Formats: sequence, C-alpha cells, structure tokens
Amino acid sequence: MIRVLVADDEALLRMAFRTVLGAQPDMEPVGGAADGEEAVRLARRLRPDVVLMDVRMPGTDGIEATRRIVRAAPDSRVLLLTTFDLDEYAFAGLRAGASGFLLKNAHPERLLAAVREVAAGDAAVSPRVTRRLLDTCAALLPGGGGTGQEERLRPLTARERQVLAQVGRGLSNAEIADALHLAEATVKSHLGRILQKTGLRDRAQAVVLAYESRLVRPDLG
Repeated sequence: MIRVLVADDEALLRMAFRTVLGAQPDMEPVGGAADGEEAVRLARRLRPDVVLMDVRMPGTDGIEATRRIVRAAPDSRVLLLTTFDLDEYAFAGLRAGASGFLLKNAHPERLLAAVREVAAGDAAVSPRVTRRLLDTCAALLPGGGGTGQEERLRPLTARERQVLAQVGRGLSNAEIADALHLAEATVKSHLGRILQKTGLRDRAQAVVLAYESRLVRPDLG
C-alpha cells in the first residue's frame, strides 16, 4: 500500500484528494494537514510514502514544509501541487527536495499516476518540463557552480558527468543512449550510480544539480 499524506489549506480539496486516493486498491490516505506546520508534524509521526503538498499555504508554506520533511522523514517523498507549471514555487520546491510537481487541476488519472511514480522512486514530472521550468527560473540559480556543488560532482567519472549533463538537458534515457552511443540499460546504470554518489533522491534532483553546478546552462538551449 502507498501511504499518502495530503496537505492543502482548502478543506474541500483535502477531502476530494483523499476520496480519490482512498478509492484505489494500492493507496491509503493516512492524514490531512491544513498548513505546512501540520504537514511536517504529521509526516514525522506517520512516515507516509508520499506527501501531496500544496505550495501555497498560510504560515509555513509548502516549500519550507518540503525542506523540513525531506530532512526529518527522508523516506517520505513530496509531490507538489501547483497552480501553474512554470511556477517559481515549483522550482523552489524541487530545490528543497521535492520529487516532482503537478497542476492542481490535473485529471485524477494523472494524479494517481504521479503518486505511484513518486512512491516508486521516479520523478513525477517529465524531464523536459523540469528543464523548461529551470530555464524560466534561471535568474534564481546561483551565479556559478559553488564549491559544494563541485564537491558533489567530484566522485563522478567523466562518462557519468556526460550522462548527468544530458539528464539536465531534458533527455530521456533512450535519447541519452542515442546521443552518447550507449545501450539504454547502460544509461540507467550510470544514472543509478550518479544518484548514489551524489546522494540525490531522484531524476528531478539530478536536473537541479546539473543546472546549479553549471554542467548545463540555460543559454545553451
């Protein structure tokens, strides 16, 4: 069972999300939070597999709540709910450790698919959408690859850096395999080692690292 915590300041939306989730044979809504502070508290106590998190809530917003949940309950993954797909809040949420974002008006089928993707350890946002988001919010990125980011890249081999750069450019595993003349299974293995060596949670975080370390620059297109 995928245990899901729903955090949204609108009671009707919380109820709607929990109803949709509860109707699935493989999902269990374990709680509802009306703000970020309550979401953090419940995540610490309930240890859900996925936290469905609204980014805009009174008091502690979804971004700060995500940051704190990722630290306090590292096995819980956060799926952000946003109003616009190029929302700078979504960008901030990815940097805070969210595993993806989803429009609040998404079709229920897409919501359920995203929850399953995140629970399985995948990023619930297509690589190209993540890339487009980062390009749009490029002004919020650090001015250059900081020492901390360079340290995270240091354990990577030259080939792993190449793969990470292609991930940052929004390519799928199949496209990376074609670009680097590798088998798709080999790309997947490289990506697994990249995540392990850098301590990243998923592909969404790999895209952020590729940008923040300047392996990929917004002006490269």
